[in-house]
Amino acid sequence: MTFSRRNFLAAGFFSSAVVLMDGCSLFGITTPIDTIRVLEKDLFSKAGALGIETGDYMHIIMHHSRISHADKTYIKNGVKWLNEVAIKKHKKSYTKLSITQREELLKEVVQTEWGDSFLYTIMGYLFEAMLGDPIYGGNNREAGWKWLAFEGGRPRPKEPFL
Repeated sequence: MTFSRRNFLAAGFFSSAVVLMDGCSLFGITTPIDTIRVLEKDLFSKAGALGIETGDYMHIIMHHSRISHADKTYIKNGVKWLNEVAIKKHKKSYTKLSITQREELLKEVVQTEWGDSFLYTIMGYLFEAMLGDPIYGGNNREAGWKWLAFEGGRPRPKEPFL
């Protein structure tokens, strides 16, 4: 694989820092993957109980060439906005909040236009990870299908479309 500027930037998405500000001063730094892993557990903890690593699926999505740069940027911005609300309200990043604080924060955030759209987007990827064909990097050992007593479509894909 050639290591172009585009590949370098794409590879850095989850390792890149999201700078968190508290007013005009630097509050902290986090990575999108840290926040997304906690957020997805908060939105649908059953995925973790089933052994489905939704964060790993998001890593695949964020590195895939068919996912638009605009969509990737939107997710990264959503992570930043979620953390900014957490800092404004609790003086802590989202991942440092208690489960009760995170639940209250999500109830507040979903009432905003950006929050509703961002959480809807994350839930869509969460369900893809849980219910898609395992060839796409989620639904480990068909755990989501087994949970729903569902048999995947036939014939199964031999290689990922995305």
